[in-house]
Amino acid sequence: MALRLDDKKALVAEVNEVAKRAFSAVATEYRGLSAGKFDQLRAKARESGVYLHVVKNSLARRAVEGTEFECLTPALVGPLVLGFSLEDPGSVGRLIKDFAKDNDVMVVKAVAVGGKLYGAADLDRLASLPTKEQAIGMLMGTLQAPIGKFVRTLAEPTVKFVRTVKAVADQKGAA
Repeated sequence: MALRLDDKKALVAEVNEVAKRAFSAVATEYRGLSAGKFDQLRAKARESGVYLHVVKNSLARRAVEGTEFECLTPALVGPLVLGFSLEDPGSVGRLIKDFAKDNDVMVVKAVAVGGKLYGAADLDRLASLPTKEQAIGMLMGTLQAPIGKFVRTLAEPTVKFVRTVKAVADQKGAA
């Protein structure tokens, strides 16, 4: 069923707004994927904070105009589903990578992050990016390590003194 002009404009505006807020994007060919499997993909996308939409390529080109995902334009060929990460940069990569393991018909065409276009081989790098919580945890661990070492260094003379006093007491007690 063909979309009316108003519907096309609304769809382009919606995808454009999502693209402006997104951290990364993946264009994936879905040719041969059954409707049931596609519904499973959509459900997983909703759970993981990924915007997933099948958009006609001419409309997708207009939708990414003026966003950092304009670099996707040359890759918008064939039946594609566009996925945008809205919560953390790697979520769309993890979603597509995990789903493609069980569905060989999913073929990644392009990955875009920070205004740069990457090939399908870079999907693993995108999928391996930490979530926001993981990144904060890593940062906190990095910041906490020097402070912990400093505290242990400050406490060491006192601990040494206590051990020496105990050793002297043990020695006098034995004699």
